[in-house]
Amino acid sequence: MTANPDRLRILQIVTLISPDAAYGGPERVAFNQTAALTRLGHAATVAAAVRGYDAAHPAPTERDGVPIAGFRAVTALPGIGFAGLSAPGMVAWFLRRRRDFDVVHVHVARDLVTLPIGTAAAAAGLPVVLQSHGMIDPSDKLAAKPLDRMLTLPLLRRAHRILYLNDTEHANLIAVAGPDLPYTHLINGVTPDQPADPGRADVVPEVVMLCRMHARKRPTAFVEAAVALLRSGARARFTLIGPDEGEMDAVQRMIDASGFGDAITWIGALEQTATAARMREAAVYVLPSVDEPYPMSVLEAMSVGLPVVVLDDNGLAPTVARYGGGLVVDRSIEALTDAIGTLLADAPMRARMGAAAREAIVETHSIDAVAARLADVYRSAVVEPVRR
Repeated sequence: MTANPDRLRILQIVTLISPDAAYGGPERVAFNQTAALTRLGHAATVAAAVRGYDAAHPAPTERDGVPIAGFRAVTALPGIGFAGLSAPGMVAWFLRRRRDFDVVHVHVARDLVTLPIGTAAAAAGLPVVLQSHGMIDPSDKLAAKPLDRMLTLPLLRRAHRILYLNDTEHANLIAVAGPDLPYTHLINGVTPDQPADPGRADVVPEVVMLCRMHARKRPTAFVEAAVALLRSGARARFTLIGPDEGEMDAVQRMIDASGFGDAITWIGALEQTATAARMREAAVYVLPSVDEPYPMSVLEAMSVGLPVVVLDDNGLAPTVARYGGGLVVDRSIEALTDAIGTLLADAPMRARMGAAAREAIVETHSIDAVAARLADVYRSAVVEPVRR
């Protein structure tokens, strides 16, 4: 059956959905895209492995009007994190339903959820669009080479489009799969939300870090900066939000030793749907993580009008600097501390930078504009012959 270009039937695949939003950015991107595509009149479904739900809190069957096909997450290969997850039943479900979709969009990673179903979709003759979120790059991990040889490289070479966020991701994909594939640039987008008021002087300003508590995210750097500022007399609260991925024992020890346990707290994970509202309660957003390609948490903070502090190797640093939506610093604790302290000391600056951050989202990262571009990518893929 020929696809209707005005109402494409889209299946998006993401590795994991969980109550603590442990998979982070790719889950956010998938639902942002599919909700916006639905508003454009297309029919979108998200399929994923699910975990962390029970009879009292069942796995969701829809979000923002987008149907969800969830499959119990199983650890097929222990000890390697998300890469070892699989979703038994997903491929069989897809093969029964393949005629219900015009295009399959896989938020692909080196794992046993996205690679098998992407391969099945290509083998079934459906156009496949891949988006790697920086997760397919040259790797010296033991499991990467055989997995790339068996699944990753064949899937990349059969994809109709391979989406990349920036020049760094493009270069990494070329290093893995070669230059002669259908690479296409597509940024991430968010919906500009109701703005926060980061300039309010009648409350103790809150500095927030919202992300997975992983070593690369550097939550210990956030705490170190917070302790330094509180010791210097800064009037502020510092809050870490997100699931623990190995760093919270060290973080909690630092907080306990500092004597500022009433001002520095970790509140754990939030569901993805609750993060924007929580951001609006804050005054400053900080992400001290290194080599961050395109962090959705920064886009979300900017979308509610928070000034942000990011590192200079962050993929969004040029946008933050160009619009004046926050401060860009190097990796040193001193630079991070000074930037946070500058914003805490100047409520009018926070208000100006927060407004500029939201303007940047409206002008450059609106999800509706991204979805319209993505629909064009799908249409171009649908009319091409199947790649063998």
